[in-house]
Amino acid sequence: MSPTSDHAGERPDDWAAPGAALVRSAATDVVPPLASLGRVHIMGIAGSGMSALARILLERGLEVSGCEARESIGVAGLRALGATVHIGHSPAHLDDTDTFVYTTAINPKHEEFVAARESGKPVLRRAAALAAALEDRRCIAVAGTHGKTSTTSLLVVAAQACGADPSFAIGGNLYETGKNAHLGTGSFAVVEADESDGSFLLTRPSAAVVTNVEADHLENHGDLEGIFRAFELFVDRIDTDGLLLACADDTGARRVAEYARSTGRRVRTYGVRDDADVQVAGVGTHADAVEFTVTGLGTAPRRVRVGSLIGAHMALNATAALVLADHLGLDLDTAAASWAAFGGVHRRFESHGVGGGVRVYDDYAHHPTEIAASLTAAKEALADGGASGPHPGRVPGSQAPRTGRLIAVFQPGTYSRTQTFAREFAQAMALADIAIVMDIFPAREEPIPGVTGATISRLIELPAERVIYEPRYDAVPERVAELAQPGDLVVTMGIGNVYLLCDEIRDACERTVGGAA
Repeated sequence: MSPTSDHAGERPDDWAAPGAALVRSAATDVVPPLASLGRVHIMGIAGSGMSALARILLERGLEVSGCEARESIGVAGLRALGATVHIGHSPAHLDDTDTFVYTTAINPKHEEFVAARESGKPVLRRAAALAAALEDRRCIAVAGTHGKTSTTSLLVVAAQACGADPSFAIGGNLYETGKNAHLGTGSFAVVEADESDGSFLLTRPSAAVVTNVEADHLENHGDLEGIFRAFELFVDRIDTDGLLLACADDTGARRVAEYARSTGRRVRTYGVRDDADVQVAGVGTHADAVEFTVTGLGTAPRRVRVGSLIGAHMALNATAALVLADHLGLDLDTAAASWAAFGGVHRRFESHGVGGGVRVYDDYAHHPTEIAASLTAAKEALADGGASGPHPGRVPGSQAPRTGRLIAVFQPGTYSRTQTFAREFAQAMALADIAIVMDIFPAREEPIPGVTGATISRLIELPAERVIYEPRYDAVPERVAELAQPGDLVVTMGIGNVYLLCDEIRDACERTVGGAA
């Protein structure tokens, strides 16, 4: 992951330009030598991506400081590793800093961010600092609109089971280790390659996967064609003798694969389509796992079971990880076997237990396609009857009678995304038996007049009594408990803080539903 430019820092016009300029600039950002970083200050250090960077920099032996809005388990964990973490933001944090690291989630007008830019010190986006931290590792990049975290996590677990000890940076914590990042002793690093702001253009992969390409983050890319332009630039950064792995089932990924072929790069595909190089068949979702058969790796079909993940989309993610494992020369029997007891990933259909006979899960789904995939998988889990294992007598992929209802709780993320995808969100939420829509988690955005959670709820085509718009965050647990019955499954979804309600929902169901029963 060597330097990508001879030009230091950000271009001055990046700070005033909207998202599209930031995406374009990523291709020309500098990746400085690790030795030049000095003391690194990370704004928002406990976030999933920033904490991963902090871990690796600390393992590299650098002095790391950062700031956060409040105390948390993540803050405590970073302090235990040796980071200095301030609560609150201040320009004074720059006094003992050589390099400042940010993400585009930070408002450019924030006083600490402004002070960093005016200080004359290097100001790097997270991806540039991560590339510097892994400069001597062979990069395996996992890209796509959906499925990056799960695919990256599965590959890391497989590699560890095979004794490879890879470095990695993931957007969620692995249950096996509790970590989202690690500086390994192995020769390669597995990283999520984020397309949202063009950060994946700071990688130099020897191999990469594109799981899918859809319209998303239009505030940065402008339109779908802008997204494809960014993915083509990403392909250009893959080693000329490297590999692009693409999902044959996704129209956008196939388009990127065709572009990669036109550049002379090697391309492999995977999916359920007959023309995929590696084919997936016989997908069966259980209450606690997904099973499927892979053909095209070795001489015989291979049956794979992945614990804690459910749904056909997860079967595809696991297949991508298996093909990459094959590319890396890992033992496929060991790799596949390591997933049978896979512990899962934080916020990827993560169980929060049972209260009053109601199962509660949380998922990071925040795009209409992701919501539809998660709710479809949840229905299949309900059909499995809630057992702790597969049903031996059932044909994989067949539907059994459902044992309860599916209650979906969605917290939309950002006003612009809600406005753009309101109808698509509504169509996806209609897959649930009961749809509860919260108010919008704004992230860094200012409100758009007239755009609220109700913008989505009023478009959901379900009977009126089964669609609830609940703008009061603290009222959601009791609202769910009033509606739930024993045997139901509740799944919370969104990029914001909805996941913090899961344990409260479970406990409210225990009081209300369990008490009534």
